[in-house]
Amino acid sequence: MTTRPKRNALAWLLLSVIVIGLDQWSKAWVLASLPEYTAIPVIDGFWNWYRTYNTGAAFSFLADAGGWQLWFFTVLAVGISGLLGFWLSRTARGDWRQALPYALVIGGALGNVIDRQIHGHVIDFIQWHWRDHYWPAFNIADCAVVGGAIGIALFGLFDGKKKAA
Repeated sequence: MTTRPKRNALAWLLLSVIVIGLDQWSKAWVLASLPEYTAIPVIDGFWNWYRTYNTGAAFSFLADAGGWQLWFFTVLAVGISGLLGFWLSRTARGDWRQALPYALVIGGALGNVIDRQIHGHVIDFIQWHWRDHYWPAFNIADCAVVGGAIGIALFGLFDGKKKAA
């Protein structure tokens, strides 16, 4: 008798594709519609559209490294996405607490890889601020990576499984 293979969570990669699509669509809109380095208020005193570019990673880490960082961050993102994809293949499809965050990180990471490879930098356009304190600009891919990372951390801490006494 053969056993039917357990359905894995690779179907969650559809969410990754949706994240990539929304991210790339939003960046195409930004490139076609927003002037560079000009704040356009969405909610006055809190949220602007602000087209800018990041050659580094979070908070412009390694932005002035001379160009090698493009390949470093590309390889890193593809490697992490591959690892998370492998983990998805070993995760039960219904285990959304693992699958959802993995899929978000994959979609966000690959969305920014596309930017790096096409433009040589990541396009950022969401700017939050309070008075004269500005958060670094970010994009939809960044939101997915951060949301996924938070999910991985929180669901890892609070996995809901009873520990043996």
